[in-house]
Amino acid sequence: MVRIDYAAGGQNPPHTHPRATEILTVLEGSLEVGFVTSNPNNNHFTKTLYKGDVFVFPSNAIHYQRNTNQNPGAITIANAVFGSQPGISADILAKSFSLDVATVNYMQSKF
Repeated sequence: MVRIDYAAGGQNPPHTHPRATEILTVLEGSLEVGFVTSNPNNNHFTKTLYKGDVFVFPSNAIHYQRNTNQNPGAITIANAVFGSQPGISADILAKSFSLDVATVNYMQSKF
């Protein structure tokens, strides 16, 4: 028995267990799993598992896991453009947004 915590986008690359079957249970989030059957077909089976799901990898099957939970982040444009520290020059923002400098200064003062 082992516990593995995967970072967002983290993976356990293709590997095999020649003397054991692996049983995996997802405790939190989601996990993409996959394995490849033996010759001659070499069929690839993949599935996304969610909290509470269980998956069995047959003994000696090449298999992998990948965390499909991702944190893409977010940047609020107004905050980044008008609230950056130090501030972006009002001249640059005025020209970029077809505004006058006084309007840009006013907007920057709100952040």
